[in-house]
Amino acid sequence: MSLESEADSAGEAVLPGVLPEALRAELVAFRRDMHMHPELGNQEFRTTAAIKERLERAGLKPRVLAVGTGLVCDIGDWDGGRPMLALRADIDGLPIPDTKTECSYRSTVPDRAHACGHDVHTTVVLGAGLVLADLHRQGLLPRPVRLIFQPAEEVLPGGAADAIDCGVLEGVGRMLAVHCDPRVDAGRIGLRQGAITSACDRLEISLAGPGGHTARPHLTTDLVTAAARVVTDVPALVARRVDTRAGLAVTWGRIESGHAPNVIPQQAELSGTVRCLDIDAWREAPDIVVAAIDEVANLHRAKSEINYVRGVPPVVNDPDVTELVRDAMIARRGVDSVESTEQSLGGEDFSWYLQHVPGAMARLGVRPPGERTVRDLHQGDFDADESAITVGVELFTAAALMDADR
Repeated sequence: MSLESEADSAGEAVLPGVLPEALRAELVAFRRDMHMHPELGNQEFRTTAAIKERLERAGLKPRVLAVGTGLVCDIGDWDGGRPMLALRADIDGLPIPDTKTECSYRSTVPDRAHACGHDVHTTVVLGAGLVLADLHRQGLLPRPVRLIFQPAEEVLPGGAADAIDCGVLEGVGRMLAVHCDPRVDAGRIGLRQGAITSACDRLEISLAGPGGHTARPHLTTDLVTAAARVVTDVPALVARRVDTRAGLAVTWGRIESGHAPNVIPQQAELSGTVRCLDIDAWREAPDIVVAAIDEVANLHRAKSEINYVRGVPPVVNDPDVTELVRDAMIARRGVDSVESTEQSLGGEDFSWYLQHVPGAMARLGVRPPGERTVRDLHQGDFDADESAITVGVELFTAAALMDADR
C-alpha cells in the first residue's frame, strides 16, 4: 500500500513524511529479518538482494555496487544542476555471537550479530527512500535524493572508500547518516558540530630476537621484557609528543610470546589500536607511533616489524548540515528531541565521505525511555527500541524536504 492509498483509506491526508502504520509495521519486520540474518563486510549478498527487491517494488532503480554488495539508488533524476542530498546506511554485521536470550528475532547465524545497529540504519534509509519515492510521485519532492547502502563499514579502512570509488558521490552536495546510540532515549537524537567520532587505526607489531635460556638473559634479547616495555612505554611516549588535547592514544588488545617458563622466546607479537580526536594529529600519528616503537625496541635490542594500518579519520560534522538536521528533528519532534552529545572515541568510515562533501551524522536514540541500564555497542546483547526506526525515517524525510530551501 502506498502512502497515498493509506491516506485515502483512512479518509484523511497524510502529512508529507509521516509514516502510515502499515509501513511502520513493514519496516519493523524488515529490520527483524535483517537482524536474524547478519552478514559480514563484503559478504552482504542476502541483505543487498532484500534491499534491492523492496526498492524495485517501489518503482525505483537501485544499482548494486561494483564490489558486489551494497547499492546506490536515486529518487528523481539529477539534471546536473543543484547537487543532491545523500542518505547513507551501512549494512554489515559483526563477527560476535548474539547473546540475547529472550528475543524472537535473535541472530540465526552462529557467531554473527547486528550488534552495532546497522540493521536499524539500513531500515531507516530504506524507509526514508520509500516515503520520498511516494512524495516524488506526487510531485512533492523538491529535488532528487540519493540512497547509499554501503557494505563493510566494520572492515578497516571501511567500505566507504570502495563506495566512493564506485562513484556514489557524483552529483552529491551533502550527506546525512545516523548511528544508533544506546545511551540516548528513543525519540531523541544527539548532535554535535565538529568532530563527533575519533580517528581509528590498527597496529600490528612483530618483535624478534635470538632467544635463549632464562638463566642468561644478558647473553640474548630478553624479548618478553622488550614486548612488555613496548606495551607500557609506547603509549606514554606517544602521549607526550602531541598536544594532549588531540587525544592520541595507543591501546593494546593482544600480546603473545613464548611457550615455556625457562625459555626466552625468539618472537613476540602485539596488536592494538591508535585513536585520535584531532584530524591534524591523526595525519601525523603513523610517524609518531612508529618512531616510539622503534626507540623502545632498539633500547632492548629487539628487531621490530611494524604494520600500521590506516583506518578512518574522525567524522567532522559540518555546521550548516548539522543545523539542517537539528531543524528537521525539531520540526518533527519538537525542541526537546535534540540533545548535545560528546565526541566518541569510536571510529566510523562515514568520515571518508566527509573528506569530499559536507555532511553530518546524528546519534539516533535507541534506549527504551525510562530504562537506565548502561548498554554499549558491539555487545552480543545489543538491541534497539524499534520506535527509533520511525524517528529516523521522519528525520531524514524532513531534512530532504527542508534541504531544498538551503
